Amino acid sequence: MSKPILQEENVKMNASFSGKEEAIRETGKILAEKGYVEEAYIEAMLEREELTSTYMGNAVAIPHGTEDSKNLINESGLSIVQVPDGVDFGDGKMVKILIGIAGKENEHLEILQKIAVICSQEENITKMLDASDEQTLLSQFEEVN
Repeated sequence: MSKPILQEENVKMNASFSGKEEAIRETGKILAEKGYVEEAYIEAMLEREELTSTYMGNAVAIPHGTEDSKNLINESGLSIVQVPDGVDFGDGKMVKILIGIAGKENEHLEILQKIAVICSQEENITKMLDASDEQTLLSQFEEVN
């Protein structure tokens, strides 16, 4: 049986980073440590960021691997990193919520779509930033699992 796409252990609260590379590494590290992806997927996430920013607006970034890193995904999973003070993603874009995605086969499109809907509502982002624990933050993502 595969594990849930998103669980409490996949959430990191109150993180702070020196820059976006460190933030993306942490987001990927959670996915790797929980067995969703191989370690090399983290590099693919950084590569992806070089190609095009994963900043989505509303203080959210959704780092994920490149097309050719799909073979490094063991099963679909998400990681969420809350950065109350924000991390600079360049061009004045401050990210306070990072959502790492690893989608097996074409599941990532479905997952991305659900996340995009959740993150397009500013009140949901505010709730995620105001959340004092993993469970409260996760409650914003119930329809993803």
